[in-house]
Amino acid sequence: MRRLTRTDGHGGGAVRRVTDPDGHGPTSRPRLRALLRSLAPPVWRSLPRLTLTATAGSGLLLAASTRLPDRAPGEDLGLVVLRLTALTGAVGAAFLLDDPARHTTAATPLGRPLRAGLRLAMAVPLLGLWWTAALLLLPGPTRPPVAPATLEALATAGGAIALATAAVRLTDGAQVGRRAATWLGAAAAVAVLLPARWGLLALPGHRWWEETHLRWAVLLVVTLVSTALCTPEPLRRRAVRLRPSGGAPSRGVR
Repeated sequence: MRRLTRTDGHGGGAVRRVTDPDGHGPTSRPRLRALLRSLAPPVWRSLPRLTLTATAGSGLLLAASTRLPDRAPGEDLGLVVLRLTALTGAVGAAFLLDDPARHTTAATPLGRPLRAGLRLAMAVPLLGLWWTAALLLLPGPTRPPVAPATLEALATAGGAIALATAAVRLTDGAQVGRRAATWLGAAAAVAVLLPARWGLLALPGHRWWEETHLRWAVLLVVTLVSTALCTPEPLRRRAVRLRPSGGAPSRGVR
């Protein structure tokens, strides 16, 4: 059974839409899958492939640099290199939500959570393969504990995506990657300046090593929550529009 629901609360001029509580209307699962299939090719073409390739290549070169010395460096240096590699990859991830056609795709039946999720679903497997390659490029004696290093990389990339999501939520810009990357760089600079006792950059064997990774885990959770909160469509804002005839202003929703 279909029912009519009101989509705004401005009295008699309200626009109504038809919803189907049984799932057989426009929002049914087959319809959703068809929309996702039709949207996937343009989303793939709109991914910032050049930026992602450049940052991924730079990160792999950093990881491969540990093989240049005649003697493999220790795991402390390996962790520093991996942190720089993860930061380089996170800078690329900050550009994932750049969408030159943002104001066009906003008119599609799919909400922004699904559109953003589709972009991330295409990029995350590639980022996972890239991180695996970066770990394998480090010689065995140079490779730090994999689980803590991967946690740091996940939190760094999650922070970049959270910053980009917040920029999309709070601004009308179609390309927010540069702004998010700048914020990420500022956060990295602050992390370098923090003392080891409260910071995020302790080295293996230091007394604050375990506490540091508890903070990394908390940071990862915070970035995931922030991304989830900022992913929905931006709230509509009221705007005052003047009539062309110069009459009384009328209020509209933008």
